[in-house]
Amino acid sequence: MRFRVSSFSRFFGFTLFSFLLLACGNSDPADKQTHEKHTMATHIEGTDECHLCGMLIQQFPGPKGQLEEKHMGQIRKFCSTNDLFSYALQPENQHNIKTIYVHDMSEAAWDSPQDENMIEAEKAWYVAGHDLQGAMGPTIASFKTEVSAQNFQKKQGGYLLTFADINVELMSKLMQMPMYSHH
Repeated sequence: MRFRVSSFSRFFGFTLFSFLLLACGNSDPADKQTHEKHTMATHIEGTDECHLCGMLIQQFPGPKGQLEEKHMGQIRKFCSTNDLFSYALQPENQHNIKTIYVHDMSEAAWDSPQDENMIEAEKAWYVAGHDLQGAMGPTIASFKTEVSAQNFQKKQGGYLLTFADINVELMSKLMQMPMYSHH
């Protein structure tokens, strides 16, 4: 007995196959952007070392940071916001950064900030020149809101910054402060 495929069956099969190919192969760019923007910071383990200086990250106070690279999705972790920005601002690294995270110090204890208090660095507010020490001396404190940053500034001193204000010149100036040293 021969099985005969009608033209209608061939047409229907081809149409169904084409529909499935389109549905599977064509994702909505908005869905992709939403997924990319909701990548979360990863846990900082007790043995994780700073990508820039090699120090154990969790042994030091103050805000830490991490970034995700575009290529291969590699996560780089840092013992301080200063080391994070020193790395991120290097021209050879800037093009490969997908997302940067810092601690929201209005929600985190200065001596031991926790991973659940990480926020996107581009949306954060910062205070530099304050009197608290980080992993390598003075460090830039990071906050989710401007009000939180202002409240910290009133108590600890320093000056208010946005993400756009942080540049190579500022980092160079901070590194030359007399209190800057490895602990």
